[in-house]
This record gives sequence, structure tokens and C-alpha cells, in this order.
Amino acid sequence: MNDTGFLVLVVLALTAIGYVLGRSRALSSAGGDARRLHSLPSYYGSNVALFTAIPALLILALWMLAQPMLIDSRVSQMIPDSAISEGSSLGLVMSDVQRVADGIDFAVAQGAMTEDAASDLNADATDIRARLAEVGVALGSDVEAPVLKAAQAYRNMSTTGQTWRMIVVLGLAIGGLVLSFLPTNKDFRARNVVERAVLWLLMLAASLAILTTVGIVLSMLFETMNFFGLHSWRDFFFGGTWAPNFRGDSDLSILPLLWGTLYISIISLAVAVPIGLFSAVYLSEYAGPKTRAFAKPLLEILAGIPTIVYGLFALLTVGPMLVRFFGRGEDGVLGVEWMTGATSVLTAGLVMGIMLIPFVSSLSDDIINAVPQSMRDGSLGLGATRSETIRQVVLPAALPGIVGAILLAASRAIGETMIVVLGAGAIAKFSINPLESMTTITTRIVSQLTGDGDFASPETLVAFALGLTLFVLTLGLNVMALYIVRKYREQYE
Repeated sequence: MNDTGFLVLVVLALTAIGYVLGRSRALSSAGGDARRLHSLPSYYGSNVALFTAIPALLILALWMLAQPMLIDSRVSQMIPDSAISEGSSLGLVMSDVQRVADGIDFAVAQGAMTEDAASDLNADATDIRARLAEVGVALGSDVEAPVLKAAQAYRNMSTTGQTWRMIVVLGLAIGGLVLSFLPTNKDFRARNVVERAVLWLLMLAASLAILTTVGIVLSMLFETMNFFGLHSWRDFFFGGTWAPNFRGDSDLSILPLLWGTLYISIISLAVAVPIGLFSAVYLSEYAGPKTRAFAKPLLEILAGIPTIVYGLFALLTVGPMLVRFFGRGEDGVLGVEWMTGATSVLTAGLVMGIMLIPFVSSLSDDIINAVPQSMRDGSLGLGATRSETIRQVVLPAALPGIVGAILLAASRAIGETMIVVLGAGAIAKFSINPLESMTTITTRIVSQLTGDGDFASPETLVAFALGLTLFVLTLGLNVMALYIVRKYREQYE
């Protein structure tokens, strides 16, 4: 068990002890009669437990986030410019520093090296690469003296940080336990304090969700600004060619990628929305209990299949099947040669549509079932048929949820990667032929960030511009859906 896990267990143990002590102290002050307490006994225990666990765990989480960044910042300042070779970067050197530090930690943990020996290592006198290889730690290159010195400093700072982290976290836990335990008595308004603390926790959770979104957007925004400082925004938004070469003078236009993304998404939605919506209507309005109990879980199995499996299905089954229909000439089913390979927009769209069916079906089914039965009964009582009731009463009432389900499916389609990689190909171009290979924004993001690319080059930074554009696209879909729902929603008194 690592230090963090041990620390969490200690805090949780103190939390349990605090709960028992707080509850016992409150009952003791009331002479064992719970009726004399201001609040229920559990509130007194919960008060002590909350003030023992929450501050300590929050500081632990913040410490774990801040410590690596601070250490990286300080250690990176120790690396001289001479240690950064031509074609490399400070980020790559820092990666070597971390690998060396982790390797030394592993050697010490295995007993192959003492802590004093690790601190006294000298790159000029010792072959660090060979020494670490003896304990199973493989390094890609020889360790230079500046890298070793930085790795030793990295280890020392990490050890010091972990020690202080344990002291601060345990101090907060014990302090919170004592300070919340002392005022505990039969007149203490424990329920009010606990409910107020829970309210603050809920507000904190909501704030974290919002701040996470803001942080993601800002991180992409800053990197996008760096990209537009190196590459023309006119070429990015209005160019017609995507051709990165990592040698400079790349054509990095989003339009071919955007076209492929929207084309594949439209085909997938054309498959998923009708099938999913009709399935939901049948299961909720027509199917009997036995049929529903069998069909609904069977349909939702599709949601649990990994996307890589769908990608292989597209590559090995759907693609060759389409080729047999559209690409074998006289040997094919239709006698045409419209398709040259198994990868195409239609291949990826069909398989992605199959993947999206449970998203549309399950959400739509839940929303349709949430429509009050009294509305159905009223419609049927007025002489409407079941189909008329579904069309004129149930579906309008469930429209917001159905639009939300379609929106979720659209967002899932736009953000899909593996199915597109295996089923659609990697060619960025404009074409209306669904039997040709194309690619999407997400696949290009992966390809541009794969490998040891320099994060200062436009060919790598373009991934952040693509990601920000994808975020704006999905945000626009949400706004459009909200407008549609508000305009066409049926409201009932």
C-alpha cells in the first residue's frame, strides 16, 4: 500500500472513531436519555466525523494536485540549456528526469540500492542506465549528469512533500476531531451544523463541476491562442486542405475534418434515431411485461460493448459486406465498382448508428414512461386510438427528453474515435460519396498528439484548436436543442 492509501485509511479510521466518540459524549451529557438531546444521536457523531474527514481529505486532494506541478516547475529550472539537445525540448528532458527518479525509487524499494547510495550516485563514475537495468528498469538512453542531478532533486522534493503532507493532513484530521468533539453536549445544535455542512459540500461539488469545465475550456483556449500565434487562423478556418508534415509549412484546415465528422454523424443518427425511438415506443406502449423484460436488457447490451469491438466489427464484417455489394464489379451483388476498400463513411456511420441505438432507446423509453398515465387514459376516453394517443399526446409531452436523447447520441457520435479510425479511414477530404474513406476531428487530435511531438510546434498545437472547435460545436447543438424544446414543448396544467 502506498503512502496516500495509508493516509486515507488513517483519516477514515479517525473519522469512525470521531463518530463513536461524538455520539457517546452527547448521550452521556443527557444521562443516556436520547429524548433530552437537541438532535438525534447520529447527528452528534456525524458532526465530529464530518469535521474530521472533510478538511483533511480536501487538503490531501489539493496537495496531490499541486505538489507535482510545483516540483516540476522547480526541477525544470535546474536543467541548463546545454542539457537540451537539438531536436529535443524541456518537456522531453523532464520526462527523462521522472523516469530516472522512478527507476531509482524502484531500485531502493527492491533493496538493490540504499537511500544513501541513491543520493550519492554520480553519472560520471557510474553507468546509471546499466545499474537500473539490473533491477528491470529500462531507460532509452544514457543518463547525463544534469538529468541525474535533477532526478535526485526531484526525489528529495517528493519525499519532503510527502512527509509534510502526512503531517498536515493528520494534523487537520486530529484537530478537526478535537475541536468538534469538545463542544458536543445535549444542548449543541448538531443537526443544524450537519445540515449546513452538507449544504456546503453540495455547493462545493457543484462548483467543482463548473470549475472543471472552465479549466478544460481555458486550457484549450490558451493552447489554441499559441497555435494561432504560429499558424494563420484564416488557413485553419477557411482553408481546404489538411496536410500536416511536421517539417513546417503544413496545411492545417479544419474544414475537411469537420465535413467528415458531420457526414459520419448524420449517417449514424439516421440509423440510430428511428430505430431507437421506434424501439422505445414499442417497449413502453405496446410490449407486454414478459417481452419488455426480455427485450430491453437485450437491447441495452449494445451499450456495454467496447468501441474497439465495434471498430473491429466495422473493419472485418460491415466493410467487406459493403464491398461485396458495391465494390466487386461483375463479381459483386450489384455489379458495380463504387467502393475500393472496406473503410468508408458508410461503414463507420452504420456501425456507429448501431452503437447509438441503446442511447436513444433507453433514454426515450424512460422519458415516455414518465408521461402520466392519466394523460393516456384521458385521450383514450375521448375516443382516440392508441396510435393517435402516442402521436398527439405522449410524444409531445416527452419531446424534451427525446431531444435530449438525440442530442446525447449526436455528441457521442461527434466524439467517437475508434470506430472512425478502423471503419472510415484516415483521409481528410471533401466528398459527398459515402463509399469513400474520410476522417474526423477526433482521429486527427489523437494522431497529432501521438508520439514525442514538440508541444511548441503548430502541428501539435493544432490538436487543441480542433478540440476547442469540437467543444463549440457540441455547445451549439445544446443551445439549438434547448431552443427547439422551448418552442415546441407541450405544457399541461
